[in-house]
This record gives sequence, structure tokens and C-alpha cells, in this order.
Amino acid sequence: MLGTAWLFHSGVLNAVTMTACWCAVLFFASAGASAAYLTVSEIFPMETRAMAIAFFYAIGTAAGGITGPLLFAKLVGTGKVGDTVVAFVIGAAVMIIGGLVELTLGVKAEGKSLEELATPLSAEHAGIPSQRGAGTPAPVTGGAPG
Repeated sequence: MLGTAWLFHSGVLNAVTMTACWCAVLFFASAGASAAYLTVSEIFPMETRAMAIAFFYAIGTAAGGITGPLLFAKLVGTGKVGDTVVAFVIGAAVMIIGGLVELTLGVKAEGKSLEELATPLSAEHAGIPSQRGAGTPAPVTGGAPG
């Protein structure tokens, strides 16, 4: 997105190349959105995942749906290239911040089941031990019987 802003400011882009830049940006942005969705679904217990996903979706939609039209319409509506570039830079900054948050708070979930990452509440209430760290031997808690 920063590259698109720079190219737009330089006057290098036409309608076709601007569309190509946006396609590339949205390709990566959609992967980021999918990662955010998966992170939310992986860190909450099974019984609360739908509510957590709905909550985070609502917050994101409200922030983008309210701020976007108010801020970006004013910037782009001036007809000045510099103001439109500022809008691109703000969008790029938000995406970069999102990536940094994921790097900091993201869950390493490759090759793990969701229940391994977040024990279901029903299992916790029933006293079933967590599957976290499954595949490792249980600690020895006492001597041999007999």
C-alpha cells in the first residue's frame, strides 16, 4: 500500500496499473484478515468462539465502517493527490500495525488441533485434563503400585 501511495504520488499509475496495485494489496490484506479470524478462533474455548468472532468482527466493522467514510471521503474528496496519498498511507499504517500485533500476540497453531490450543469449557468443567502438550509423557506423580 505504501508502494501504491508512492507510485500514485509520482503520477506513474493509470487506471489499469492502480487496479493491479489494489489487487496485490487486497490479496495480502485478505490473508491478514483470515489470519486474524483464525487467531480469534484458536485462542477462545470452543463454546465462546462464535461470540468472540462476532465481537471482533463487529468492532472491526464499526471502526472501518464509521471511520472510513468520514475520514477517507474527506481526504479523497478534496481532489488533491497529496490528500489521497495521505489516505493510502493511513491505510498502510493500519495494516502494518495489525501485522505487528499479530507478530506480538499471534498464536503458534501450526499442526495443532483447536482443542489443544484452547481447552473446551465443557472439558474444564468436567475435570478432563487439557490436551495442551499432547504427545509428551505425563509427569510421574508417585511410586510403582504394590
